[in-house]
Amino acid sequence: MLIFLVGYMGCGKSTIGRTLAKQLGVRFLDMDTLLEQRCGKSVAEIFTETGETGFRQSEREVLAELTSEREAIVATGGGAPCFFDNMETMNRAGLTVYFKMSPEKLAGRLEHGKAKRPLLRDKSEEELIGFIRENVAKREKYYMQAKLIIDCDGVRDDYIAHHIAEYIETKKEQ
Repeated sequence: MLIFLVGYMGCGKSTIGRTLAKQLGVRFLDMDTLLEQRCGKSVAEIFTETGETGFRQSEREVLAELTSEREAIVATGGGAPCFFDNMETMNRAGLTVYFKMSPEKLAGRLEHGKAKRPLLRDKSEEELIGFIRENVAKREKYYMQAKLIIDCDGVRDDYIAHHIAEYIETKKEQ
């Protein structure tokens, strides 16, 4: 089964995805990493050089290639579900899982790594929470199209991976 993990940056898509892939014995793929390998540049460089439109088009091309995978866990970029018909494409190709998390929890998870994220770098804690709240509000209508929605506030990453694995087993039995 092809499983797409969606949600805002910092929600745990890559961390949980790796754990889940090990549990299920399938490959883990990260769309941002695949995009960087394809272009030979970092996500930030691609974004700077091609603008958001160029970046999103490249992201869409990577997604189109991924839909031919038979079994894999795919961590998407935070904005990937929100452009073109990407969410619809992922829903057709496999199981989509939204990691829903409060802006406060996301800010806490992003705080230590925000130096690597140009959009977050200079924000105070209060500004960061406001920024995240505004962005999640814009993206939520796409994220909520996922087939499985998990409220991740206060839940350990390993438990979330276990919950998804159980969900998949239940679906196989039906």
